Amino acid sequence: MENKKLYITDTILRDAHQSQAATRMRIEDMIPALEMLDKVGYWSVECWGGATFDSCMRFLNEDPWERLRTIKKHMPNTKLQMLFRGQNILGYKHYADDVVDAFVRKSIENGIDVIRIFDALNDIRNLEQAVKSTKKYGGICEAAMSYTISPVHNEDYFVKLAKDLENMGADVICIKDMANLLLPYNAYSLVKKLKENVKVPIHLHTHNTTGTGDMTYLMASQAGVDIVDCALSPFANGTANPATEALVATMQGTERDTGLDLGKLSEVAAHFRTVADKMKAEGTLDPKVLNVDAKTLIYQVPGGMLSNTISQLKQAGKEDKYYDVLAEVPRVRKDFGYPPLVTPTSQIVGTQAVMNVIAGERYKMVPKESKALLRGEYGTLPAPVNEEVRKKCIGDDKIITCRPADLLEPELMKYASEMKEKGIGKCEEDVLSYALFPQVAEKFFAVRDKAPEDENAVRNLIVEDLSV
Repeated sequence: MENKKLYITDTILRDAHQSQAATRMRIEDMIPALEMLDKVGYWSVECWGGATFDSCMRFLNEDPWERLRTIKKHMPNTKLQMLFRGQNILGYKHYADDVVDAFVRKSIENGIDVIRIFDALNDIRNLEQAVKSTKKYGGICEAAMSYTISPVHNEDYFVKLAKDLENMGADVICIKDMANLLLPYNAYSLVKKLKENVKVPIHLHTHNTTGTGDMTYLMASQAGVDIVDCALSPFANGTANPATEALVATMQGTERDTGLDLGKLSEVAAHFRTVADKMKAEGTLDPKVLNVDAKTLIYQVPGGMLSNTISQLKQAGKEDKYYDVLAEVPRVRKDFGYPPLVTPTSQIVGTQAVMNVIAGERYKMVPKESKALLRGEYGTLPAPVNEEVRKKCIGDDKIITCRPADLLEPELMKYASEMKEKGIGKCEEDVLSYALFPQVAEKFFAVRDKAPEDENAVRNLIVEDLSV
């Protein structure tokens, strides 16, 4: 990829509405814009993975695989991209290698071109199988580094990690700045170093939570970044990604001109503006997510983690302890070996901080997820753990030092036979949906595969399901 034109991945069909509207955009809201999107000339469009898979079945009564096939049918000329959580796939625990392999194969068969693979701890052993499978089935493997700041997460750390990912077979390397902590001058410096040390293209992903995203992209483009993630303006900024149109306009006439047409972008944006208005009216898009929240720069806590923390304190009737919890988060993170704060580690560290403050004694209450993290079940932590804390939390439990997935037996056939016994599901894709979200998928299949007399019966069933 020649280092002149700046390429853009648009997140309008995935991260944009995941960040602003809890992943509630429906396929019917996307279809009218797909052919227009296909003509824009993006490097890729991110449309699948992350929380979309769960959300499709759980809240929208949509088959995620069918959504992907529909998007592919209308967008044959644009690379479709998904977000993949390494050994966690799209779920919240480690799956066996056979499930990872089958999921990658089916994703590519159904229309995915680019798979962005990340691990919350940057333990590259948790990316191995997904990377191998992506290469095997002809996908573009974009390995991601979860960006964070800590005494161990410095430029040298990320350069070494990028080299390791390139050696593992990455076709593209992504800097995944999920909490918008990568400041503009640091982005310039990091991208420059990466361009000097690795040969594959560098893709930068950030948000605008702290209001610095556009500046970060501008500085990264000066340093030679190849691709950046943007969102069309109706779902851009705030907790989502910087706006596509603003960056395209900024780069026009420079050597980093994106080559995209503002007229075409404006046409597609007009459609998504009506979708955003509809979602605001429904209450699924809260305008508060558009506010700049500079607290993230001080506490290094992603926006979603902040709202989670507030709701946990509300439930306990301890809202007055909010700032105590924010001060406790960095201490827990240090005790736990400085994990980057992204799903699922953000939830683990945040919940532990809340429990420490509520109990009035640190590590008096320890959830099973904290114990699993300290046992090494999620992989190797970036820095040494506080051994006193570990002892208090898990006693003499054995620490896992191997790749966690090596302890898992193949499990795909187990899920398939479970489904056969229950008489549910119709195809291999259904087995994978069930493997990741058994209860959710089972409920979804019951609605999807029921053949009622008329469509109204289906509608009523869906409405009842959503109101639960």
